[in-house]
Amino acid sequence: MHKACWLLGLLALVSACGSEAVGPAPAKETRKPMYFDIKGFLDAQTQELTRRNPAVEKRVELRGGQMETTRVPEVDWSKELQIFYQTDINKPALRGAYAVDSAAKGDTLLRTYSRKTGIDNSVERITVLSAVATPAVAREITATLTQDNPLFFSQKRVVMHTTDGHLLDYQVKGVQKLVLFDTLRYSAAGRVLN
Repeated sequence: MHKACWLLGLLALVSACGSEAVGPAPAKETRKPMYFDIKGFLDAQTQELTRRNPAVEKRVELRGGQMETTRVPEVDWSKELQIFYQTDINKPALRGAYAVDSAAKGDTLLRTYSRKTGIDNSVERITVLSAVATPAVAREITATLTQDNPLFFSQKRVVMHTTDGHLLDYQVKGVQKLVLFDTLRYSAAGRVLN
């Protein structure tokens, strides 16, 4: 039980290491999103997962050590997916802050959002893979978030996969470096079981 608590604590820490509080908000935005609607997509996933209440298999690796695995029977999905909410770039202050590149190949649509030079935001890049027929339903979302200042460096790469519009698995890999402290590398992943 001690290892399970430790794993859950690490995942909460990884999710909380962002620059702002995020998550599902009660108020709806009236302006149409300029980029892929990550918040809307995550809100729908959170509602569906909360309704279904599936268990999750979590895997955590810290400092290149052994991978620890635990099964979590109940999950608070708004907290569990918090780090993905941090990748939302559809804030009014970020309109036009990202270059958009779209490419369709067969029935697959790949959209890439890259932060423009001089823009101050932790989200560097997001890629969204979806079907051409259903572009609002992501098959895969990948994002890179970076914070860098004289005292602290942090970089996270987050990945989420879905199948038939339902969350399948998600992963966070990162590195953190505080001045005068060792570099911390970590990996945390979850797989939806039911």
